[in-house]
Amino acid sequence: MYLKQIKAYLNTIFNSTTSTEEKLQAICNYLKTEVPYYDWVGFYFKNGDKKELKLAQYAGEETEHVIIPFGKGICGQVAVSNKNFVVQDVSKQDNYISCGWKVKSEIVVPIFINGKNVGQIDIDSHTANPFTKQDEELLEYVCQKVAAIL
Repeated sequence: MYLKQIKAYLNTIFNSTTSTEEKLQAICNYLKTEVPYYDWVGFYFKNGDKKELKLAQYAGEETEHVIIPFGKGICGQVAVSNKNFVVQDVSKQDNYISCGWKVKSEIVVPIFINGKNVGQIDIDSHTANPFTKQDEELLEYVCQKVAAIL
């Protein structure tokens, strides 16, 4: 993965004068297009004071998982653990919410503002075992930049 070029392009999105929602959508679109094994890219954010996540911008197939309770599935577990969660093979996860038979792996990285977990970026892949430390580094970078514009 060519991290420098991806980060450089992402910075043009972050520095653009578009709305936060448009920036988030552009990030989803770009990552889904640019990284061949990113088949679904989306943001979930804490839904007000409720203990649930609400889907925001995304790129990929539609999902019925618009609301995810804390603790449920990979996203819900990250909302509770406050840690990155890399699942190289979703079939080996007990607490997994299936987004479709094509999904083989998932990576979720939380977004923090002032130490509070406010949301996350979620990537599904139709490839088993694709994610590396570089993916985590890239998505942590994205989450730090997103936190700065929220």
